[in-house]
Amino acid sequence: MTTGSGGEPESSVSLRTFGAVLQALREYHGLTREELGELVGYSKHTIASIELGRRMPDPDFIEAAETALGNTGAFRRAAEHLEREPGLASWFRRWAMLEQVAITLYTYESRMVPGLLQTERYARVLFTEQLPPLSDSQIEEQWLARAKRQQLLWERPNTAFNFILEEHVFHRGTGGPDVTREVIDHILEVSELRNVEIQIMPTARASHAGLAGPMQLLETPKHKWFAYCEGQRGGILVSDAKEISILHQRYARMRSQALSPEYSRSLLQRMRGNP
Repeated sequence: MTTGSGGEPESSVSLRTFGAVLQALREYHGLTREELGELVGYSKHTIASIELGRRMPDPDFIEAAETALGNTGAFRRAAEHLEREPGLASWFRRWAMLEQVAITLYTYESRMVPGLLQTERYARVLFTEQLPPLSDSQIEEQWLARAKRQQLLWERPNTAFNFILEEHVFHRGTGGPDVTREVIDHILEVSELRNVEIQIMPTARASHAGLAGPMQLLETPKHKWFAYCEGQRGGILVSDAKEISILHQRYARMRSQALSPEYSRSLLQRMRGNP
């Protein structure tokens, strides 16, 4: 479950269970939280939060704890059942978990304003138009999960965010003129954050490296890269180094093909005047 205020999410049964297993194995090996933290490369406060079911363990922590506490496979198996935010699609949850610790996050979106940049009204239009239809409670659940994810932009000032958005996404007018103006205003506001760059890919572009579709790339604190590609009914989490390299090349080319952040802001301001 999540809170509506963007605060710490309520602990789920799976998180509390994972935390209890971590605490039991730590104590079995006679380690304090600080000692375990030194072994796995995390602070004692992080260990405490995970043991109390308040924090989702990231993949690097799971692997490090597995090694430090006997390599029994317990953590890897338990991690497969971790859940916290019911508003997120099952295939997206692992990516969302990686987002929370990323130090670099790149997003290219060709279909719509990406979730991290959506306003509530824009997001609710998308949820309302989903097929099969969602119930009111499901729409509310999905918005709360999205609003929680969006806090990353402000809560992680040391994470570098770059977004490349297609110009035609705004010309589509999703939700009508008022919703379009509102989402452009919001994106202009977010673009003023020091850790955020937003670039617009102009519609009139003879060469485009991203025609194969949307993609996201992120870097973990241990400098491992992952990618995520989403389609109509599911998403693919990519960890293979060769595939990541290909996506990096494409994203780098798109950054050079898109408008600069300054020109992108100017274009958004012009579109905002006549959405």
